[in-house]
Amino acid sequence: MNQLITADLVVLGLSASTKEEATHALAERLAAAGRVTDLDGFLADVAAREEQMPTGLEGGIGIPHCRSGHVTEPTLAFGRAAEPVDFGASDGPADLIFLIAAPDGADSDHLSILSGLARHLMDPSFTEALRAAAEPAAAAALIRGDEPAASDSPENTPENTPEDTPAEPREPAQPGEPGTDRPRAEDPAHPADAPRPEAGQPREQDGTGTGPGPATAEPFRIVAVTSCPTGIAHTYMAAESLERAAEEAGAAIVVETQGSAGFERLSPAVIAAADGVILAHDVEVREKERFAGKPTVDVGVKAAINRPGELVAEVRGKADRGDITGHAPAAPMDSDAAPSEGYGSRLRKWLMTGVSYMVPFVAAGGLLIALAFAIGGYEINEAPSVADHFLWTESASWAALLYQIGGLAFSFLIPVLAGYIAYGMADRPGLVPGFVGGSIATTIEAGFLGGLAAGLLAGAVVMAIQRVRIPAPLRGVMPVVVIPLISSAVVGALMFVVIGKPIASAQDAMTDWLSGLSGTNAVLLGGLLGLMMCFDLGGPVNKVAYAFATGGIASADPSQGSLKVMAAVMAAGMVPPLAMALATTVRGSLFTRTEQENGKAAWVLGASFITEGAIPFAAADPLRVIPSAMAGGAVTGALSMAFGSTLRAPHGGVFVVPLIGQPLLYLVAVAAGTALSTALVIVLKGSRKDGPQGTGTPAQRTEEDGKVAVAA
Repeated sequence: MNQLITADLVVLGLSASTKEEATHALAERLAAAGRVTDLDGFLADVAAREEQMPTGLEGGIGIPHCRSGHVTEPTLAFGRAAEPVDFGASDGPADLIFLIAAPDGADSDHLSILSGLARHLMDPSFTEALRAAAEPAAAAALIRGDEPAASDSPENTPENTPEDTPAEPREPAQPGEPGTDRPRAEDPAHPADAPRPEAGQPREQDGTGTGPGPATAEPFRIVAVTSCPTGIAHTYMAAESLERAAEEAGAAIVVETQGSAGFERLSPAVIAAADGVILAHDVEVREKERFAGKPTVDVGVKAAINRPGELVAEVRGKADRGDITGHAPAAPMDSDAAPSEGYGSRLRKWLMTGVSYMVPFVAAGGLLIALAFAIGGYEINEAPSVADHFLWTESASWAALLYQIGGLAFSFLIPVLAGYIAYGMADRPGLVPGFVGGSIATTIEAGFLGGLAAGLLAGAVVMAIQRVRIPAPLRGVMPVVVIPLISSAVVGALMFVVIGKPIASAQDAMTDWLSGLSGTNAVLLGGLLGLMMCFDLGGPVNKVAYAFATGGIASADPSQGSLKVMAAVMAAGMVPPLAMALATTVRGSLFTRTEQENGKAAWVLGASFITEGAIPFAAADPLRVIPSAMAGGAVTGALSMAFGSTLRAPHGGVFVVPLIGQPLLYLVAVAAGTALSTALVIVLKGSRKDGPQGTGTPAQRTEEDGKVAVAA
């Protein structure tokens, strides 16, 4: 096993003016040492991680890091910048820069070393020693732990250290030992050979919270979880900061680090005994329901690094006020919501959660039914059950088998839609009433609209129940017994007796309207859906149009109008990437080299109905690309409706053309829209006047535009 860092991976006079330059310089060292196989690919992974959240920390530290398939072994490079570089920290630029690289599937031993470094960075004596290091070898040894920091030297032992000398840094806790808090050596109340607490158990503390001894007052007990997108650095630095802050505040804390090296769950007894919870995370906390009924502070991981004392005080204040917020944890779709995010944005997220889980059922069921019709004709829906009659040598039996399997897949659509809308609102407690309400919507033929209403109703009921103050002895049975029982009864009663029938009537009216669409009305609807599909290329508006189409075919016997809508939506969604691919082929000089390469991939993406294939082009030049795409999509959607093309499958692109009604005219509609978008984008790009960065042909310009496009 190679060392985590060696002298050739240290740059003590790093010259860089931006974080990209600093990262590039350090990454070159990793590539030269054979620890990174593809420099550009690795830098793209680092940039993608940086876009999620700045990696600058207070105290002049930058820790760009990522997990990448281009890394051969866990490693890091260190640079001490001659001029500090801005990594997004609130207190200014960084002069100590650590580039941490972990391979996909890195082993826990190496990641434990990385987490130890992350914890060391929270100790001022460690960073001071790095700033004073005179040789790369000395800095590398210090980072590896081969050389002690200044506070570890013999003259600074507990016996010889004056009170104002910096204390010895604690040995960092490793993953798998959440909350292990090793004592400071200079504290006589913490002898070196004192038994350490078991993993997952808090330290026994005296009344001041400074060490073990006879308890004169019960300390305030906190459990915490820290996690970040890569689980390498911020996860463990946040844990260290919280442990230090809790110690200073006289509180007992146990931290569960949900990092890349895995995590050891907090003991249920420790959670039950806790007075408060701190969740510092940038990804969803696993098994969050464990902390139900506790005063909870829920923040991003960097808040725990930058202001841990405030978090400890905040959770203590909530406990003193009896402010129980932990029993209604943030739903999965709300975990990244900004405090100012409006109800409309949250509603869209909830609905899209349900739609995203429903679409695979639509795809499986729709494709199976479409194949059944292609093999056995439309009368196959009248075939007897294959459980009673199936002949291996008859194509009709195979068609009936496909049809009946597809029909069963379709039977889950509305329950899944409702269940996961409720899940997006209220987490796992919303699943049971959501599925119950969705099944009732299917039973009373309330359809897609009934599923939407049932999901929103179930989520709202569960959220209301979660806000009721519950005695501590009953909290353990709430998620398993009480919430499913009460919410299912309430949602079921309302769906059967109050709102179900009106919604079913509205669903029938919408179906009749779609079935009666013809002429100008159908063409206008197709054009509108085409505009929506191409407006944000896979974003919220695109998803609304797609959800409208898939909702229409979410039955074993959808109307012809619904099938036409689905065909128009898929046709329009294919246009943007196909148009960009054709434009880069016809007039490649208008695009950067990277865009030309993206254009080759866009052929396949567009043919597969992956509208997002046009995003790199739109990100680099939105004012020309998006209007062009919208114009082509509108024409395609309108033509598809005018031609009467139908589609039962919700996805597949050109690969399901044999299952499309009026397939040749359908392809004509796609080709017409693609040609229009291509022509418009070529005209708009060709007429622009190059600015200061546009000298030379676009293909000869720097690759910066292309990098922006790829990053987008």
